[in-house]
Amino acid sequence: MAQKNKIKELSTEELVEQIGVETEALKKLKFNHAIAPLESPTQIKNKRREVARLKTELNNR
Repeated sequence: MAQKNKIKELSTEELVEQIGVETEALKKLKFNHAIAPLESPTQIKNKRREVARLKTELNNR
């Protein structure tokens, strides 16, 4: 879902739902990283940016 075009095509309800899903996934990644280091810590950065993109699109509406 990293493409900006796909984010813009989502309805407002879908955006809110997607933000919840991505935020939960980010929390799980952070928790797993605290227990045992991830192979690729950039996953956390990418997930955080994805949440920010979704929130930005929601605020723009």
